[in-house]
Amino acid sequence: MAKAFASQGDMTEKKISFTEVGEGLYAFTAEGDPNSGVIIGDDSVMIVEAQATPRLANKVIECVRSVTDKPITHVTLTHYHAVRVLGASAFGALQIIMSDMARAMVVERGQEDWDSEFQRFPRLFEGHESIPGLTWPTTTFSDTMTVYLGNRRIDLMHLGRAHTAGDIVVHVPDQNVMFTGDIVEYHSACYCGDGHFGDWGDTLDEIKWFDVDAIAPGRGDALIGKELVNAAIENTRDFVESTYRPAARVAARNGSLKEAWDAVRAECDPRFADYAIYEHCLPFNVARAYDEARGIDTPRIWTAQRDLEMWEALQG
Repeated sequence: MAKAFASQGDMTEKKISFTEVGEGLYAFTAEGDPNSGVIIGDDSVMIVEAQATPRLANKVIECVRSVTDKPITHVTLTHYHAVRVLGASAFGALQIIMSDMARAMVVERGQEDWDSEFQRFPRLFEGHESIPGLTWPTTTFSDTMTVYLGNRRIDLMHLGRAHTAGDIVVHVPDQNVMFTGDIVEYHSACYCGDGHFGDWGDTLDEIKWFDVDAIAPGRGDALIGKELVNAAIENTRDFVESTYRPAARVAARNGSLKEAWDAVRAECDPRFADYAIYEHCLPFNVARAYDEARGIDTPRIWTAQRDLEMWEALQG
């Protein structure tokens, strides 16, 4: 029997931080676990990323209530992954916003993603019995959308494919702060199992164009100051490219998935092995890089069964 995924044995409680990244803007972070963002407007609040379960979402709500009693009216979800969206019901928001493509991916693979992620990373689904079902948006958009919380303008944008095909970012112009979802990470491995390696760098360039003063990344600490923001963008680019290049070289010579795994490990282990969730992400990253290098543009749907078959193949 193949050994378990690294994440299946990760049961360590993570320390929560709630960091102000701009006036009325906060990053909820937890040592490499999924982050959430908080945007406080004149009369109401928008949450960015809902966590994996209502119980975990309540930890975000506790932090919100430490700084404001304004109602939470909007939840914006940067993509469809279960660990980001299944806690949405806890917020009681009138509007749940996704991109059109993210909603399409819930239709196509939302249940499979939930089942797969649950067995991969059980700690992130604390209180899973409280999940009422798949999270469906009330509002979607294709390229750009603007929401006003009173006078506070919030721009939602699909800048390109990266972590998934439907990623969006959330920009607050009055503070020049961006919530990037998993397009940008900080000292945390990028999960690329549903990603688009060939587009990711261009999407990072689009983010870089905004020259923001702070970023709340998908995982890792809040990034305050242009120097730290740009370092994180370039580090993310380096991680993605360093994962894809060795896998693509193996695919080009018709090598096996196991050979791609060994090649990526040789490239990435010395540089990124201490990153949060590195061991968790690596098998899925290698499998997707290998597929993309062989011309498979749309990531194959992950299921619990496919996870195990892939993992057994990588273990030889």
